[in-house]
Amino acid sequence: MALDALPTWQDEDLLVVVETPRGSRVKLAYAPKWGTFVVKRILPAGMIFPYDFGFVPGTIAEDGDPLDVLVLIDGAVPSGSVVMTRLVGVIEAEQREGDGAWARNDRLLGIASCADAQRSITDLRDLDRGLLAEIEAFFVQYHRVHGREFRPIHRRGSAVARALVGASVRARAAT
Repeated sequence: MALDALPTWQDEDLLVVVETPRGSRVKLAYAPKWGTFVVKRILPAGMIFPYDFGFVPGTIAEDGDPLDVLVLIDGAVPSGSVVMTRLVGVIEAEQREGDGAWARNDRLLGIASCADAQRSITDLRDLDRGLLAEIEAFFVQYHRVHGREFRPIHRRGSAVARALVGASVRARAAT
C-alpha cells in the first residue's frame, strides 16, 4: 500500500508518515507518483529539523499538500516510518507564496504514542512555551533561508487540531 493511501486514524492515534527525521539537514518529501522520498532542499550548516517531520495520510491542506506534522519523540525515526501519534495541537500559520499572496500552512504538533518522556502531554498547554517559541522560530528561519516568509498566527489545542484533520480528510475525499 502506498504511504499516502494509509488510513488517517488508528483508533485514537493519528498516523504520521515521517519524511524528514529529527536532526537532519536534508528536507525529504514523499513523492506518491514514484512511491519514494525525494530530496527537496538542504538546510544551511548548523540548522537541523528539531523533531521528526512528516505528513498525515488521507488529508489535503489549504496549500494542496497533506497536513504537515511535527512529532515529538524520544529519538529520530527513519524516513518512511509510520508513527502512531497523539495529536496535541496546531500552530496555525501563513506563508507568502511566490506571487506575494499569503496562504495557510499550518503545522500540527503531536507526541509519538510510544514516547516515554512525553507521556503526560495531552494538549498544547502541556508543552513548555519556550519549546513552542523555538519550534515557531525554526519554521520562520527554515522559510527565510529559502526566500519565503512564514508567519505563525495562533497556537491551538488538540480539539482544534482534530477538527483541522477532519476538515482535511473531507477536502481530500472531495478531490
